[in-house]
Amino acid sequence: MSLINLDQYSDKLRHWDGELHQEGYERLSGEGGCIVVPTKVGYIIGTSDRKGLERKFDAKKRALNKPGVVLVSSMEQLRELAQLTPNIEKLYQTCWDKDELLGCILPWSENGKQYIPQDGSDELMMDRRGTSCFVIKFGVPGEQISKALWDDHKGLMFASSANPSGKGNRGLVEGIGERIAEEADLIIEGNDYVASIQPEETVETRYEQGVMVSFVDEEGTLLEDQAPDSRQVEPCPVLIRKGLYVDEIMAHLAKDWNSWDYRHGQYY
Repeated sequence: MSLINLDQYSDKLRHWDGELHQEGYERLSGEGGCIVVPTKVGYIIGTSDRKGLERKFDAKKRALNKPGVVLVSSMEQLRELAQLTPNIEKLYQTCWDKDELLGCILPWSENGKQYIPQDGSDELMMDRRGTSCFVIKFGVPGEQISKALWDDHKGLMFASSANPSGKGNRGLVEGIGERIAEEADLIIEGNDYVASIQPEETVETRYEQGVMVSFVDEEGTLLEDQAPDSRQVEPCPVLIRKGLYVDEIMAHLAKDWNSWDYRHGQYY
């Protein structure tokens, strides 16, 4: 992994001090904002509308058919935006209470769709089935911005990893790559925060992503909860990406789903 020289980006580089980053919030409150933010597992590109999403895809040189995720700052917001079953909501609540990063592929609720910017954003933050990945507990710096956007004007925050497509940033702001650093309006540095989440790990051994579970079938329809005595249910939930808290989340799945699958790399 090649590291960039941050000196040339000093005009847009800021250190996260533990509080809501007001400049980051303001960038995403305006049109076309594109910022870099630290999370529990590295750095992400944060956007809030179609123009920002287009900038993100261009910076990553990534195909437009791979949407970013939706960053959710509260259980109330999650219930507003996504279709849930009792057990899916229970899984999210468990992870919320334990501060465990979790992302699930879910359909949007009909009510939730009203909050998507009416500028074509849905084409870039949903897949062909109309689903998105709704993520909670992704890290305080981004959670603060996401919460402020939602609380102040029901704004959404979309995200994707801040590194050249297919390459990791190792939890270092220096690893986001020249192209992303040049495109971003603002780079919020928090290497110390990222390192604090997995203090026993090195940049070579730490998880660089969170767990992702799909709760939809091939058409994007939400899966029903399984009966306690059910066996060999198809289709079933699929853990499609391992990552931070994977052991804990697999244990949560085993409590409420007798049938679920592990298919790391089976991305939507």
